[in-house]
Amino acid sequence: MKRTSTIFICQNCGAKTSQFFGKCSSCEAWNSIIEEKIFASESKKITKNSPRSQQKGKYRSELISSIQENPITRLSSGYMEFDRVLGGGLVPGSLVLIGGDPGIGKSTLLLQAANQIAQQHSVIYMTAEESASQVQMRWNRLKKTDSNLHILSETDLEIIIEELEKFRPSVAIIDSIQALQDHTICSTPGSITQVRECAAALQQIAKSKNITLLIVGHVTKEGMLAGPKVLEHLVDTVLTFEGDRFASHRLLRAVKNRFGATNELGVFEMQGEGLVEVSNPSELFLSDENATGVATIVACEGTRPLAIDIQALINQTTYASPKRTATGIEGNRLHQILAVIEKHMQLALSRFDCYLAVAGGLEVDEPAADLGIAAAVISSYKNVQLPPGTILIGEIGLGGQLRSVGQLSIRLKEAERLGFERAVIPGKTPKNQISQKEFNLEIIEASTISEALSFALGLNF
Repeated sequence: MKRTSTIFICQNCGAKTSQFFGKCSSCEAWNSIIEEKIFASESKKITKNSPRSQQKGKYRSELISSIQENPITRLSSGYMEFDRVLGGGLVPGSLVLIGGDPGIGKSTLLLQAANQIAQQHSVIYMTAEESASQVQMRWNRLKKTDSNLHILSETDLEIIIEELEKFRPSVAIIDSIQALQDHTICSTPGSITQVRECAAALQQIAKSKNITLLIVGHVTKEGMLAGPKVLEHLVDTVLTFEGDRFASHRLLRAVKNRFGATNELGVFEMQGEGLVEVSNPSELFLSDENATGVATIVACEGTRPLAIDIQALINQTTYASPKRTATGIEGNRLHQILAVIEKHMQLALSRFDCYLAVAGGLEVDEPAADLGIAAAVISSYKNVQLPPGTILIGEIGLGGQLRSVGQLSIRLKEAERLGFERAVIPGKTPKNQISQKEFNLEIIEASTISEALSFALGLNF
């Protein structure tokens, strides 16, 4: 006999209590606890004829060397940028969770990928937030051709699982997990209990039937994936789709990937006919303008080098405390570089406001951008333009020294491909990383920040 009991669950962190509180004691969120009914069944006793009793005295483990290797053939999504982030394509039987802000293009990306995959494999698109006719309107707007793409508009988890068992597609898309509902659970769709149980049921069917499952997930106002943390643990890959609402480019990143790297980056551009791959993303973040306070760096996102413009503005302050504003660069990193410049180059930046921005709205968090940031700041301070065709790569230590950075050869090859003529790099770079004969670039090695900026700006410090 099944009996019902009541439990109170926080919809923010998933903490469970036996009574209602206005404030969650775990995450301290207000009005996030709701009442839910759960069904508890009596525990089953192990009998002599049960599978557990029959396995008594035997063990199921085996030597890892005796396991036969099964080569995995990945499924291409039809987009090189998507496959790059996935680690080479979709792994059969895997679960991929894609999150992003509302209106960023998650459904558009998956619908385009579904249409490409359906050219060779069976694909089903299950929409729980729109009707089938609404999805067809988007499909017609994207001007896609006929393919083996099926669509189902349903929110009932039982019907969705039944369809997956009967249809047996190679790829299934769920849009979105927060809109599904398991009617055996007395809670509203999108609650922590519903998301957890629906995700667990979908994982079981995907693994047992070898179905690649792409799941759309909502995000909170802080930008985190909505729902319980167990959702991210259940899936094999977690992707985030990012972008500025005022810019057309979109960035696809991997937060978790059991079958590939987590530092790859895919770049798309939103156009009238949908999302278009950007094979040369450096074009988005470079400009042809020659102005003071602009320096060019080459940042690496995984194995992809990106040439990016760093912009700085130095203006004399009218207050006792100068203002420091950074967009796309961590604020503490900017403060550290300004302190090194003032200490080792004797420039009184403490009397000036500093504004720093990465062109194109990209975020750069690697230390290889330090030298470019310092060059942009001093270029604006001295009102001197950097020579055209110059890039700056290097990490700045607190003692004013330049430290070597990784993947230097890839960065220099990207700069050479884009037509740059000169590169300023750390002088302590291991010789096995680069060779002067490899590149058609004038490579200038410097050991300190003063030496590097003297070469770059043509000034004496």
